[in-house]
Amino acid sequence: MTGSGALSPLHSVDLSWTPSTSAVVGYNIYRSGTSDGPYAKINPALNAAAAYTDNTVQAGVTYYYVTTAVDASGVESVYSNQAQAVVTTP
Repeated sequence: MTGSGALSPLHSVDLSWTPSTSAVVGYNIYRSGTSDGPYAKINPALNAAAAYTDNTVQAGVTYYYVTTAVDASGVESVYSNQAQAVVTTP
């Protein structure tokens, strides 16, 4: 007998923000385990939508997120305001 399977994410954080009023080609999403950073980019490529789901979180941990807008020249904005997400333990 053989079998295979895929591990689905047990926890996730859904993020959304107001789209930039400037001409942008996408957004970068950054995460930290401490308030006010330092932050690490978590999206592998520019995110076109003003929403993102982080499937790499763990239960019982508080995460802090910021995003930046990137224009067609690759210029990245300053960080947005910080959002906090508490991943609860089931």
